Amino acid sequence: MLNRGLETADLFSVEGKRALVVGGTRGIGRAIAWRLACGGARVAANYVRDEAAATALAREASEANLDLEVVRADVTSVKGIETLCEAVADRWNPLSILVFAAATGVHRPFGELTLRHYDWTFGLNIRAFFDLVGRLLARFEGDSSVVAVSSEGAVSAVPQYTLVGATKGALESMVRHLAVEMAPRGIRVNVLRPGTVRTDAWEVLPDAASRLEAAVRRNPRGRLTTAEEVALAAQFLCSAAAGGIVGHTLVVDGGARLVSG
Repeated sequence: MLNRGLETADLFSVEGKRALVVGGTRGIGRAIAWRLACGGARVAANYVRDEAAATALAREASEANLDLEVVRADVTSVKGIETLCEAVADRWNPLSILVFAAATGVHRPFGELTLRHYDWTFGLNIRAFFDLVGRLLARFEGDSSVVAVSSEGAVSAVPQYTLVGATKGALESMVRHLAVEMAPRGIRVNVLRPGTVRTDAWEVLPDAASRLEAAVRRNPRGRLTTAEEVALAAQFLCSAAAGGIVGHTLVVDGGARLVSG
């Protein structure tokens, strides 16, 4: 039960919490890491390849006097998971927040997909989440929050999105099961499902422009969802204000899901 003496602002605060954001230096993950740090959390933003993006985030955080560090680790490998968990144990222990925003995928028609593509996509988008939560389970303090970032493809057919969509559907299902098992430990597990957000991930798609235009037309607000809007929702899920929310999928899409066609 929430303390009646808490101010409204305190209910939404993440001040002093220790957070790990996997995939936290680009796109939506970056926005979430930044938002949590701005809210007073001590943040570890994980990345694997884009050194320039990680360096830029670390520099901007330092200039803004935010408690945010970048941590390089490849969570698709056992060694990478171990490296990340060791870093958490050393500097962010006990852990208050885990946001899993990392994702990869091969955007091709089904007939061009291979088992190699399957293994790669599921290896990061679902296996890494499973492995990381299991290894960090003992590191969570009471009243903690795990947020898995999903996508529209978990429930809707998106062109050339078969494997990614399948992993997001599996991710949402796994969250529901983990939520029930982990709630008695004081760990709330939820899903954050953004609508279409323009990030650099769109740059690899040859039909990105037409698909983004279609997403704008479909959105009742006449614009795309922003990464900042998603990040604010993530902060809410990690705050005391969301203390009664367990195993839920929070959709942040500006109402786009309500419009057909």
